[in-house]
Parts: sequence; structure tokens; C-alpha cells
Amino acid sequence: MNDNNKQQLEQQLWNIANTLRGKMGADDFRDYILGFIFYKYLSEKIHSYADKILKPDGILYEDIDEATPKGEKYLKAIQAEALDTLGYFLKPSELFSEMARRGDADGKHKFILDDLTRVLNNIAQSTMGTDSEEDFDHLFEDLDLTSSKLGKTESAKNELIVKVLAHLEEIDFRLEDTESDVLGDAYEYLIGQFASGAGKKAGEFYTPQQVSIILAKIVTSGKDKLKSVYDPTCGSGSLLLRVAKEVKEVSGFYGQESNPTTYNLCRMNMIMHNVHYRKFDIKNEDTLEHPQHIDQRFEAIVANPPFSAKWSASPLFMSDDRFAPYGKLAPGSKADFAFVQHMVHQLDDNGTMAVVLPHGVLFRGAAEGHIRKYLIDERNCLDAVIGLPANVFYGTSIPTSILVMKKQREHSDNILFIDSSQHFEKVKTQNPLRPEDIDKIVTVYNERKPEDKYSYVADLDEVRENDYNLNIPRYVDTFEEEEPVDLKAVSAELKTLDKDMQKTDAEIADYCKQLGIDTPF
Repeated sequence: MNDNNKQQLEQQLWNIANTLRGKMGADDFRDYILGFIFYKYLSEKIHSYADKILKPDGILYEDIDEATPKGEKYLKAIQAEALDTLGYFLKPSELFSEMARRGDADGKHKFILDDLTRVLNNIAQSTMGTDSEEDFDHLFEDLDLTSSKLGKTESAKNELIVKVLAHLEEIDFRLEDTESDVLGDAYEYLIGQFASGAGKKAGEFYTPQQVSIILAKIVTSGKDKLKSVYDPTCGSGSLLLRVAKEVKEVSGFYGQESNPTTYNLCRMNMIMHNVHYRKFDIKNEDTLEHPQHIDQRFEAIVANPPFSAKWSASPLFMSDDRFAPYGKLAPGSKADFAFVQHMVHQLDDNGTMAVVLPHGVLFRGAAEGHIRKYLIDERNCLDAVIGLPANVFYGTSIPTSILVMKKQREHSDNILFIDSSQHFEKVKTQNPLRPEDIDKIVTVYNERKPEDKYSYVADLDEVRENDYNLNIPRYVDTFEEEEPVDLKAVSAELKTLDKDMQKTDAEIADYCKQLGIDTPF
């Protein structure tokens, strides 16, 4: 998608947001817009698919008369193929374009809320008893068309929804263009714009694209295919999808998300990025308390867990295979290492994991220090520590780092440290990484080369001598010597200033004399 088309798309999305703004909070209108975008996508997808099936008969999908036996026959045949190939079914009368047309027929806002609610329910209903049932179940539950947030009266609610549908109808999703990712761009824009503040209290932050790229490039290093990729705190699925962009093929996408709304977004995001319903397995549960993929191992793992989130830290977990070998649990007030332990457990022997964590995990003591020592000494799985600039994440200035881990390390006698904290572009309150900053991190990681004031390869004995403290300045010296002071020049400058002051004092004294007042000195 070229920059011009992308700008047009973003402008249209912003127009829709403005239509809803003032009626509801950013998170709410994000969910409505994304939900309707998804409905439009499903409509256009099945419309295009059905037209291809019907082409030999010279019939268009929207021209089928659903009330006739012949029409019913066509629909049954298309439904059977669509459920197997696409995973869902929509009748011609249920298509987005038809609902938008009916809502704005003759320039008058016709009441369509009841029909629209029924259509959205029918999408999930169409999958019942099929392999795709779980992937479509309750997908539209956050799209509440009865909500008072949309308006005080049914008429006001309807008018608002009709306007949103009309705006979306103007967007060409260009499904026939395989290189175009209009929907992905729309999702990314909206999630980036309107999810940036979501979940701050829970320590949850949207992963900026530049950080996602680093994680994805690291876990795919040297590979063009992946059997599986897993994110235990997958959010809207952006990290999983980013990994897919770095390789030719990913056979399976796996994730877990505790927030039901975000879980729905993730499933939508998968489908809209042409990930077949048989290729993804996303679960809605608390990963630490109720892991859903515990018996599986994954070739690539990426994650941006909620920073220093609380968890139960129940003593019962000491018998859990994920935590038992360490002899200690992460503290209940900071689950960072609990997520790390979980991910290491799920990592395949030939796999790589990369996780974003707050800097505190590098040096905090007590149970966290014990776990860190075990990971380095007993598991020897810590491959690299990458320090990121402050203010990289929306809504928080927390300095963060990336930990890279492997069960089978090519460089098992050392750990690579990278300090990229000073390599960024200053944009208002954000410090985004530039393409050259990303490339440098990835290149230095792959080549594992020391660079003055940027990277250092520490052998394990050095880490032990530092009592397993991984704070990056202990290893990467970024100290800049100040330029020597020219004392003669300073002395000369002081003499000049003294003369200037005497001259100024004389001028002030003269003015005071003329005015007949005492001098202030």
C-alpha cells in the first residue's frame, strides 16, 4: 500500500472516529470501528469467493433470490464450500454493502439496528458444529448496538451507526490485490492511535511497531520457515503477525490473552491477515494461572507482558513444572520472571524467545535474583540483553530491555549486551527507534560483535563476578570524557567580564548622579 493510499485510509478512519468521538471513550469507539471493519472484511471476502464459484453460471452473488428454491439451492452449495474454506457464511442480504445501502436508502436513515444485530449473530451461528466454531464464537460481543453510548434514543443510535457504515463503505479494501494490506494498516493505525493509553494501570502497553520488528527479526534469525510462533500475552496479535512478515511461512500461530475484548480483536486480526482458521489457536485465559498450551513447545516465542503485573504466586505453583526447578517463585507484586519461566518452559529445544521487560528484572534481588542466577547457571539459556531507549512505549517512560533466550545456544560461554538507549529519534514525548537503529540492533545481535559504547560480549565468569547483576552499564561503558578545560582561556574571559562589569557600574553611577539618587552599590 503506497503512502498516499495509506494517508487516505487513515483520514477516513479519523473521520469515523470523529463521528463517534464525544459519544464514548477512545477504547470504546476503537472497538466499534474495528468490529465494523471486520464485518466489512468478512462480507467482501465471501462476496468475492461466492462470485468466483458462480462465475461459470454467469450469476452474481447479490443477484441470487433467497426466497426461491433455485436461490436456496445456490446458497446451500456456497455455504458448504464457504464453511470449509473461509470458516463462516453470509447471505447476500446480510452483506455489509447491503446493510449500508438499506440504512442510507434515498438519503434517509432507515432503521437497521435489529437487522444488523441479527446479521452479526448469524455470522457466529453459521459456524456452529464446524471446525471454525471456536474461532468465531462471540467475536462481535463487544459490538453492542443497544448501548446508551451510541445515543439516548433508538433513532439516535441508528443514525450514528448508519453514518459509520457509510464512511466505511467509502473505503476500498482491495482484496483482489494480494500485496495490499488495507485492513492490516487500518487495524495497526487504530490500535496504535487508540489503544496507546489502554491498560496503563495494569502495566499493559501497546507494543510499538519498531520494537515488534526487533523481536520478530531476532526470533526468525537464520530461518525462512517456522513450525510455530507463540505469544503468552498476545493482545491484539500484532507481535504474532509481525513474526509472519519475517519468514516465508508460519505453520501455526498460538496465543493467550486474558482480556476478552482484546482476545476478540486478536482473532479478528488473524482472520483479516489471511491466517486460515485452522492455523491459529488463540485462547482467552490468564496465562500464568491457567495456561492453555502447556503441553506444547514452540519454535519462536515473542512477548510484551504487562510490566510488573501482580499475580497470585500461590505456593501450589511450586509443584508446577514451569516453576518447580527454580526453587522460588517470582514475587506476587511483580510477575515479570513468572512470564519468563513460563516462556522458557514452552520453548522448543531449537527455538528462540525474545521478551520485552522493565529494566528492574536485570538487577532486582531476592527471589528474582535467584531465578536470574538459575537461568544463567543451570539453564544457560540467556543469550542477549538489549537495552531500549526510555519513552519508547506509549503512555510510559519506563526504561525497558529485551531478553533473548535459547535452550541450545551457539555461544554458550557468554552473553551479549547491547545498549541502544541513546539511539533514537526525539519526537515530542516519544523516543521512537529509527530504521537504522533497528538494523544496528539486529546486525550486532546476529554478528555478536563488541562495539565501543554500544555492545559487549561478557563471558559467564564476568557475569558471576557481578553477582548475576545484568544492569547494562556494568558491561557497556558509555562514559564520555569531558573536554579538558583551558584554564588560560577561562582566566582571560573572567578578566574581560570584570572590565565589562566595571564599565557598566560606571554608567549606572553616572545615571544615578544625573537623577540625583544614590547608587545601588
